[in-house]
Amino acid sequence: MLYDKDIREPLFDYLEERYGKVRIIEEKQMGRSRADIVMVLPGEIAGVEIKSDADTYTRLERQVKDYDKFFDKNYVVVGSTHAMHIEEHVPEYWGILSVEWLDERVDFYTIREAAKNPKLKRKCKIQILWRPELAHIQELCSMPKYAQKSKDFVRNKIVEQVPEEILDKMISEELFQRDYTEIKERIGEFRRERRKRKQRNL
Repeated sequence: MLYDKDIREPLFDYLEERYGKVRIIEEKQMGRSRADIVMVLPGEIAGVEIKSDADTYTRLERQVKDYDKFFDKNYVVVGSTHAMHIEEHVPEYWGILSVEWLDERVDFYTIREAAKNPKLKRKCKIQILWRPELAHIQELCSMPKYAQKSKDFVRNKIVEQVPEEILDKMISEELFQRDYTEIKERIGEFRRERRKRKQRNL
């Protein structure tokens, strides 16, 4: 029996070998669910849900709805106990990877390739970016800063004004370039500046 902890590291290696340029983000909250893996690729983002032999389908219906809002493509990775029935539980445009022990190692097999997700909402997808990353896209696209506006307002303006194909590439590039130490400092600076502006307007 394979558990989640047995699958993750070999899966990361498999995805990196398969796709080349890829960045893995683990345990990302999206909607009411938490994505096991967010896979950043050039121009698109894929969600990956792991259903090990020890898991059930209890939450999968809700997870599918949430994944479909946020990601360009989606995959489910299933242990051998689920491989025969998983197609009944995910949409036909979801990719399916099976995982099992083979010759004393974890082996992956593609049951079905993922197709483009028809239910993607870019106003949800862009939520994966932090405020400084949104600001960088605004700068690159010569957009106003909207300094007094909320993140939701800024996200909506970007989605409305930047063509989809260009925006998809920009979102991926921001995530490829994300430096967690630097970005936390930039978020801190942004919040301090916002507090100062509020105090000046009192």
